[in-house]
Amino acid sequence: MIAQTPKTPYYAVIFTSIRTENDNDYSEMAEKMLGLARKQEGYLGVESASDEIGITVSYWSDLDSIKKWKMNTEHSLAREKGRSTWYKAFKTRIALVEHDYGFEK
Repeated sequence: MIAQTPKTPYYAVIFTSIRTENDNDYSEMAEKMLGLARKQEGYLGVESASDEIGITVSYWSDLDSIKKWKMNTEHSLAREKGRSTWYKAFKTRIALVEHDYGFEK
């Protein structure tokens, strides 16, 4: 599903990853983190796709909200588990969205 974001400007956090073979409760943690993120102040939505490379883009109203999400204790624990167990590699990018447009039938 395509996230319904507000008028620009807002921020996008782009998380790109390559997973290990070890699932070890990854799906459960991903769902938990999504539920937790939705409750955070400044959260606007998320889009995700995965194949050989996983890409999750979350949208936020401001940089302070992104920083608070990064510092969330449960999110910090999940990131550590990602480094030790779930990911071969990952990269996080934060971008200011200045323009957006779309199409829908």
